[in-house]
Amino acid sequence: MSTLAALLPAVPPIIGWAVHARWLHGRLTTARRDPLTGLWTRDAFTRRARRLLRDPRAVVVLADVDHFKQINDTHGHAAGDVLLATVAARLTHGATPGGVTGRLGGDEFAAVVVDRDGTMADRLHTLARVLARPVDAAPEVHTTVSLGWVRAADHPGEDLSALLRRADEAMYAAKRSGRSGPRRARLGRLLGSVAGRRPGRRGAA
Repeated sequence: MSTLAALLPAVPPIIGWAVHARWLHGRLTTARRDPLTGLWTRDAFTRRARRLLRDPRAVVVLADVDHFKQINDTHGHAAGDVLLATVAARLTHGATPGGVTGRLGGDEFAAVVVDRDGTMADRLHTLARVLARPVDAAPEVHTTVSLGWVRAADHPGEDLSALLRRADEAMYAAKRSGRSGPRRARLGRLLGSVAGRRPGRRGAA
């Protein structure tokens, strides 16, 4: 029996394993993606964000949809779903190139972007205006999105969790101010648990 003939019976199992491996990889990737928005889920986002934070130019952004419960109550949950998907797509576009975005839950999103040219403040002001545009498929569905952000270099040694808390403080300061536009996290120590001072979370779509 030739060497080729001896190998041929082994080919179908190898192909079968390759197909199975690709199928399994696809299933795992899908499980790490939020089914509504296509963004990374919290755990998957965290793993990728931590890698980007190795770059001292990294910026952490937190985004929260304003008046989301009102959107659901007025236009219905289907409209809320469309709004969330639209915010996710626009945030992802704003985080490119090289950034990572995730849905942390409900109407709250996060991104980590490497600010290579030092223009992050201007980019986020532009992003805030883009996020406030009506949904293309439903012009009556629109609202503002509060943004908080922090430069990793301003707080050396802090991990993703701490930087997210700082961005969270800044985001809720922006929300309370009533002015559209991103708010940069202040320097100094964290104020504590912002969650304890928040109003009730708006319902997820």
